[in-house]
Amino acid sequence: MKHSPDTEEFYKSIRNRVFEEITPAEILREKQESPDQVKLKIRNICLQTIQASKRVLPIEYQEQIIHRLLNEIFGFGMIQPLLEDPSISEIMINAPDSVFIERDGKLIKSDVQFESPTQIVQIIDRIVSPLGRRIDESSPLVDARLPDGSRVNAVIPPIAVKSPTLTIRKFKDTILDYESLINFGSMTKEMASFIHAIIRARANIIISGGTGSGKTTLLNVCSSSIPSTERIITVEDSVELKLDQPHVISLEARPPNIEGQGQVTIRDLVINCLRMRPDRILVGEVRGKEAFDMLQAMNTGHDGSLTTVHANTPKDVIARLTSMVYMTGLEMPVHILQEMIFSAIECVIQTSRFSDGSRRITTVSELAEFQDNQVVLNHIYRFVVDRRDETGKVVGHYEYKPYSDRLKSKLEVLRYEKENPLDFLESQESTASQVANKANDEKLQNVMKKLGQPYEK
Repeated sequence: MKHSPDTEEFYKSIRNRVFEEITPAEILREKQESPDQVKLKIRNICLQTIQASKRVLPIEYQEQIIHRLLNEIFGFGMIQPLLEDPSISEIMINAPDSVFIERDGKLIKSDVQFESPTQIVQIIDRIVSPLGRRIDESSPLVDARLPDGSRVNAVIPPIAVKSPTLTIRKFKDTILDYESLINFGSMTKEMASFIHAIIRARANIIISGGTGSGKTTLLNVCSSSIPSTERIITVEDSVELKLDQPHVISLEARPPNIEGQGQVTIRDLVINCLRMRPDRILVGEVRGKEAFDMLQAMNTGHDGSLTTVHANTPKDVIARLTSMVYMTGLEMPVHILQEMIFSAIECVIQTSRFSDGSRRITTVSELAEFQDNQVVLNHIYRFVVDRRDETGKVVGHYEYKPYSDRLKSKLEVLRYEKENPLDFLESQESTASQVANKANDEKLQNVMKKLGQPYEK
């Protein structure tokens, strides 16, 4: 429904008539006691008002008016249709007349428009109030979540200079799996088997990438490889992870209250979960002092931990973790700290969002060695861009490089499992070795030919 001035005035007249017949207090009371009954009452008032206006309106248009009003009263107003649209992954409200959505990885301007900045603030209040959080001039920033788990960030003036802004990253109802990511082109079947194997083998893994690159989605998928017999504790700023295992405890950080008291940080939760007898620790995102405690846990018997970090490359992950540990005030030479990082972490999985909107794993890297006071990375899988097709879609392939003895010894524990993934991995190693040997033979043959010498294999 396009909101022209005339249709807006007509909608407002219907809304005013509804509130004349039923007061907001009555709606609030009946909404809790008998929501279906009050919805039916509102529908009848709307239809009577439309009929009394003598306007000839299609039934579809009448339903749109009723649906919009019900969304305003029971849902999140103007943005409710956007929240219900499964093709939309993100909603960005910059101003009353500037609402953008992300669909298939690309930003599109929406037709939705608000009457005023006050209407945006009302929606923000409706989101954060049930969670016991507030937003006002003294606390103009807030992170929250919708009932379905979608992540919400809101900023109001004076911090947001022009208008209140609201960003919603929608949470998918369906939990993706390895097969889904393979079908999307985010990884290959071989990569999925390898990642599944290193998680089963209790390797400590960091998933790295930029904003919106699919880190949390991949963390959710990776968590499906954890055996159902293990006790898993998740630590998050805002609960997003959805695990199918029966033994899962979810911990969520809490901001300070209006008096500045009661804050529970990610670091507090990481320290506490070590006392909860975890088999696996999953931290939604490491971004501060908690990095030190996470590394300590990984180094002291809590193998198989997974977390995400904002970084552009696997090499940057090392630098980011180093700087985060120094936030604690710890005085330690860089090379000793990086050796500690090397001991704690086996693999880094790098994700990226490409300009065509696609999200892919760009590298699966292992921390292979610690030489000359530096971590040596080995990119086991690396995505190489070949070209763009006629639609602008990125086309490429993955290069494979055999992994080191460090990972081989870690994976050895899987040999005695009923479904042994090592058979596939060793087959892949053998194939890669044959390809490398063939390439080396061809190079040597060419060199000998140039020297005029015979070549015998």
